[in-house]
Amino acid sequence: MNNTQVELVKFNDDLLAEIWKQGFSEEKPEWKNWDGPYFENDYRSYDSIDQFIQSDKYSFFMDDQRRCILFNGDPVGMVGRYWKDENTRWLEIGITIYNPRFWSGGIGSLALKLWISEIFNHLSELEHIGLTTWSGNQRMMRAAEKLGMKKEAHVRKVRFWKNHYFDSLSYGILREEWEAELLKDSEIMPRETEITDLN
Repeated sequence: MNNTQVELVKFNDDLLAEIWKQGFSEEKPEWKNWDGPYFENDYRSYDSIDQFIQSDKYSFFMDDQRRCILFNGDPVGMVGRYWKDENTRWLEIGITIYNPRFWSGGIGSLALKLWISEIFNHLSELEHIGLTTWSGNQRMMRAAEKLGMKKEAHVRKVRFWKNHYFDSLSYGILREEWEAELLKDSEIMPRETEITDLN
């Protein structure tokens, strides 16, 4: 099996051009069916990279709160963080991988692992990182659990989409729990950035 690498880097114009192709050039991309599809006015496509760069998406991706996910050097998605309440140090993270070819191969879990570590290292006063998803996205739920996050809230039937009710689920992990997860992983797999090639 070939070894492959996942990295997180800050966005630039070249990376954004590829993200536009993968994620924002189609009217109804597949990824939007899993990333908050109940927010029906949350997405629009762009006919060109110039149009994309001139939109508010440019400042969104270029913000320091986001990183581009590189898989073998190629951009495939993004991770982000945001404050639910900065005064009380309540922070949440999110992830989107735009090309379905790169789903279910471990890329998302590894990207989140790198992102959680970076945030805890950068924000030394932070004690908790959260992640919110919905019951229609089983892959995200499995990724959170795989990372050692605990389900902290389960609100039933509050996401309505395609004539069905879904639940909202919130996961979280404490700094000491994350450090224990990293220690456990280091005993099993010393090189945390290697995963199996999808090809």
